[in-house]
Amino acid sequence: MKRIVRETVMQSANFASLDMALRLEPSPRAMVWGGRLLADLLGKPLPDAQSYGESWEVSTHPRQHSFHHDSGRTLADLTRRYPTDMLGKGASPDTPFPWLIKWLDCHDWLSVQVHPDAEKVKTLWPGEGSKNEAWFVIAARPGSKVWAGLNPGVTHEQLRQASLDGTVADCLASFEPQPGDCVHLPAGTVHAVGGGVLMAEIQESSDATFRLFDWNRKDAHGKSRDLHLEQSLAAIDWAQGPVSPVRTAAFPPGPGDSCRHILVRCPEFHIDLCSGDTPVGLTSPGTLGALMQVAGKARLEYRGSVIPLGMGDTLVLPAALRQAMWVPEGPAAMIHATVPALYSSH
Repeated sequence: MKRIVRETVMQSANFASLDMALRLEPSPRAMVWGGRLLADLLGKPLPDAQSYGESWEVSTHPRQHSFHHDSGRTLADLTRRYPTDMLGKGASPDTPFPWLIKWLDCHDWLSVQVHPDAEKVKTLWPGEGSKNEAWFVIAARPGSKVWAGLNPGVTHEQLRQASLDGTVADCLASFEPQPGDCVHLPAGTVHAVGGGVLMAEIQESSDATFRLFDWNRKDAHGKSRDLHLEQSLAAIDWAQGPVSPVRTAAFPPGPGDSCRHILVRCPEFHIDLCSGDTPVGLTSPGTLGALMQVAGKARLEYRGSVIPLGMGDTLVLPAALRQAMWVPEGPAAMIHATVPALYSSH
């Protein structure tokens, strides 16, 4: 019945323009390493008592399409029908939506893994895309850990043997995450995280993941998850050494802590943190954006519309939405992602 209703709405709902913020329906995903913080801290509706590790907030990936809350249309459909409104000048109906945006509850340890870059994915995972990603830490238990990048001098054979004998973590740089940390993981970076970390993730629209090691873990049926040793070794950027976090002051913010931090600058996305109790104008040069509320409450105002925001909310800001105002209701914080440049016309 729900699918029939959505299809009916999709056929009848037409927009003159996408000069509006888009709230999409989140899609929770059960994971062996997940927990319950998506519900307990972010208010995500979880369908059962399983451990949930991901909430897919913004997706056009074939594994999980996001639906627009008001019209029932998929984000992929809106992007195809309104390419320049969604993505910017030069976009066509064939131009893909560039991002996959999630919340992650890393209650247990994620596998030690790597994502291929744009060149290597062509042979290692045909049909998928590269996966450059960034994390923003919302909460972290004492003793939690992020592994990111190889220790200096680690060789191909050393990492292969360490993956086989269970000591792969010794080959990786690590640190204890703090709320407000941002970790940029270019494709090809070996990484893992866990021990109680809640975070936002902005990545390229790809699900290409190769596991080097999964902590000798078994599921409820006594089965281990598949490993991909050879593909992982082939996907690694061996020049990528230790990755350090961008550490922001005063997160979550208190009264008077208003500031804007540059978190990530890369070809796939720019990410900034806006925090405090002062309104922030979001002016777009005609490119795609997204907003994730990472602390406190706020509202987004534009053209007489008001959208309330609580921690855990995510909005897509189409290129056609040229001006909006983020208005915190007391100390609050959000991360703002944008496409670095207009889509070219070639």
